[in-house]
Amino acid sequence: MFVQLRKMTVSEGNSEKVVEQFSKAGILEEQEGFVDLKVLVKKVRRGEEEVVILVTWESEEYWKQWEKSDAHIAGHKAKMNQPKPDYILNTEVGKYEVKAVKKPVIKED
Repeated sequence: MFVQLRKMTVSEGNSEKVVEQFSKAGILEEQEGFVDLKVLVKKVRRGEEEVVILVTWESEEYWKQWEKSDAHIAGHKAKMNQPKPDYILNTEVGKYEVKAVKKPVIKED
């Protein structure tokens, strides 16, 4: 499996805007090899907030297929002339190959 991680730092009180944006239904869910998308919000009392988006693919090849797809490119072109929201302070992106997964052991009575 392959995971793309996007970590966004946003100004206080704005993490829900990012959650809403990435929670909407879209064409990503229809892509071959797409496993899931998780949106995580770091628990903070006050100050800047952190949102992490994890997109899991069956393989890096499926992710590359999505990145090069007409639908993905068109989505980015549509946003090209729009300014980045001012509440987004920083974005970091990483790509990871999943090397190990643990699952619960089901005990029989």
